[in-house]
Amino acid sequence: MSAVIEVKNLQKYFSTPKGMLHAVDGVTMKIGAGRTMGVVGESGCGKSTLGRTIIHLQESTGGQIFFKGEDITHVNAAKQNQLKGDMQIIFQDPYSSLNPRMTVEETVKEPLMLSRRFSKKQVAEETDKLMELVGIDRRMRKAYPHELDGGRRQRVGIARAIALNPAFVVCDEPVSALDVSIQAQVLNLLQDLQQQRNMTYMFVTHDLSVVRHISDDICVMYLGQLVETAPAGELFEHPLHPYTKALLSAIPSTDIHNRRKRIMLKGEITSPINPKPGCRFAARCPYAKEECHRKQELTEVMPNHFVSCLRCKEW
Repeated sequence: MSAVIEVKNLQKYFSTPKGMLHAVDGVTMKIGAGRTMGVVGESGCGKSTLGRTIIHLQESTGGQIFFKGEDITHVNAAKQNQLKGDMQIIFQDPYSSLNPRMTVEETVKEPLMLSRRFSKKQVAEETDKLMELVGIDRRMRKAYPHELDGGRRQRVGIARAIALNPAFVVCDEPVSALDVSIQAQVLNLLQDLQQQRNMTYMFVTHDLSVVRHISDDICVMYLGQLVETAPAGELFEHPLHPYTKALLSAIPSTDIHNRRKRIMLKGEITSPINPKPGCRFAARCPYAKEECHRKQELTEVMPNHFVSCLRCKEW
């Protein structure tokens, strides 16, 4: 399957008074056309930074980014404007990501107008279609963000993101700020839109139950690096990295006869500022040995199942 997004050794560092913070450090991955790549990990592991760097909301420090086979790592302003139509993002907090001074109608039509691809009549028609597509009632056209509930606000954000029919969308924890009763509706909407428009998603979340529901493949991040990547079913059935196992053990279960034993992690989290070579999880890993402090790389241990752990084959 052709890759819509491919990154090779992608890096994004931030300068701090104490040194360089390695937010994304050597990430290599591919996302096939029409598929959803879930990216999971603890808060601060670099999930959102990875997505934002891929779509050029933040410029990379090193590595390469490819979109449909084209190297887009460094692009000029004209090319970047073009990419905005092909690559979009749905933000975590729909309230802060919407302009409080713009109505629903104005927000949805804005990308259509800025693209200069449509006449005034076509803009009005497309705006109506988009609002209907994401389930926003016509009576909400003149409403402002503060007049909407969280679910409707996120639907407005989704309509804005898909207005120009992008090929790739970063979903940056799009349901974490919503009530549980609304989350399923928004997830189902995203899946329906993906099928209708053949979009490719990167779904960033810390909720493993959500990522299992929506993802084809899953990447697990820890302190800026990928530690495991596999098809969703394979990852949940046969997790290999100790960090992945710890994450899965924390998922609440309603099955009292088949619960995972909770794995409690101890030890200090390695600083992401000027980190030393070696496994960054070693300080908290119950299986760590001296050899774990050597440089680690993702290795294919089973078909399409990659793990960054020297000892994963021992269990």
